[in-house]
Amino acid sequence: MAPGPAPSPTVPPWAAGPSYGDVVVEALTRYPRRDAFVLGERRATYAEIADLVGRTQTVLDELGLRPGGAVGVLSPNAPEVFVVQTAAVLNGARYTGLHPLSSLEDHVFLCDDAEIEVLVVHPVYAERAAAVAERAASVRHVLSLGPSEAGPDLLDRCARTAPRTLRAPDLDQETTAWLQYTGGTTGTPKGAMVPHRALVQLAQSVTNSWGLPEAPVYLAASPITHAAVLPVTAALVRGGTVVLQQGFDPDGWLTAVETERVNFAFVVPTMIYALLEKADPAARDLSSIETLCYGAAPMTPQRLVEAQEVFGPVMLQGYGQSESVGMATSLRKDEHDPVGRPDLLTSCGRPVAGVHIELQGDDGVPVADGEVGEVCIRSRAVMNGYWKRDEESAQALRGGWLRTTDLAVRDAEGFLHLVDRKKDMIITGGFNVYPREIEDVLTGHESVSQAAVVGVPDERWGEAVAAFVVARAGAEIDVAALTALVRERKGPHQAPKRVEIVPELPTTGVGKIDKKALRAVHWAGQTRNVH
Repeated sequence: MAPGPAPSPTVPPWAAGPSYGDVVVEALTRYPRRDAFVLGERRATYAEIADLVGRTQTVLDELGLRPGGAVGVLSPNAPEVFVVQTAAVLNGARYTGLHPLSSLEDHVFLCDDAEIEVLVVHPVYAERAAAVAERAASVRHVLSLGPSEAGPDLLDRCARTAPRTLRAPDLDQETTAWLQYTGGTTGTPKGAMVPHRALVQLAQSVTNSWGLPEAPVYLAASPITHAAVLPVTAALVRGGTVVLQQGFDPDGWLTAVETERVNFAFVVPTMIYALLEKADPAARDLSSIETLCYGAAPMTPQRLVEAQEVFGPVMLQGYGQSESVGMATSLRKDEHDPVGRPDLLTSCGRPVAGVHIELQGDDGVPVADGEVGEVCIRSRAVMNGYWKRDEESAQALRGGWLRTTDLAVRDAEGFLHLVDRKKDMIITGGFNVYPREIEDVLTGHESVSQAAVVGVPDERWGEAVAAFVVARAGAEIDVAALTALVRERKGPHQAPKRVEIVPELPTTGVGKIDKKALRAVHWAGQTRNVH
């Protein structure tokens, strides 16, 4: 496949297109009387959100935040999270979200690395904010979303501030709008520099490729301090309503779908598993759901079939990463066909509009269909590199492609089948073993709810295949039977040398299985790290 065209070094002003701020301002001012956000009993209209954004801009101005400055937010889901994000971007500043589940060390690192000057926190994190402000040299101001000891009340200051007309500043499309930090599952988090053009491209991609309903009612249970805000923007562009939840509870999620007639949601696989195992979705009226998008981690074919049986033909998969700023490929709803096309249930789909993908070997040459290659991406949604990490930026973007370190195979119809991450690949006795293949076999067993496979040190094999499995409710796991199943399906070199039954698998703040944590215990004190 021929490479896509290289981007033009200069773009005339009339062809530059809107900034992310332009997109949001237009959305907020187009439907003033409609409900923009719902949080419990509280409802906020577009006009109310627009007014609060303008007042927040003024407060940030008064604090001395200038274009190129940085704002961070530590909060559960709330309309004010979107307000602060938008105000920061409209002021020409960079925005960074701090995940509520991260450690104090991580919060301090992110604040200093991102050079956050203004930290906005929810009162429930007042104690954490004080600790961060004491240790993070970059933080000059802490504002609270309501009365607390964390700092001045931002909402009170906004109430005493004159309203202003929303207007996006003239910005170069390559200006960094967000620093979106990688999950840290493979090492120290890195700040992906997300320019305005990437956010605009992604908002359009969500609208066009996610099967967004005409009048979206979007349920946001994942943190909108992070990438989960992008479907929020897309829903608002369509004049929809965003239903917020402060954390994921299976029964609460189902209740919100029923009461608000939610028709669009994004979930990670662990959330779907919880809905299937810890709630009773079959007893609920879920007929309003038109699109249930899942991603951020692989979902096994067996569990996907179970989800379709409960929710209907509404499943849509998106694949991407922080560096590609969201969804690069999509497996559409009509392509989830367990009867006619069961092979596609292991696929992450085909590139969405505006995304060009090549699978390349280690030599940078495209591989043939059916061969394993690294997923390499070109798109207007790709980052501009890692913040203050020139060497790693050059490595990730070498040759004019974003090199994802994800390995995949393309079939004759152009569908991509992810094999694994390069760093997750296990080399045992000279054989390359891809954990994803073993995990799919394990979770296909009736007793297994979830599985994660990693390489652990082994004197004979270099690395040995180790599986961590979670039992389904009420089931007992026969370790010997699982090992035999993998040996039968994948061969003896892929059969786990060790199987551990665990109550749950560790996850990152965005719901991905944290394989780094699983490896850490076994590789502590070793002279080399796992591949």
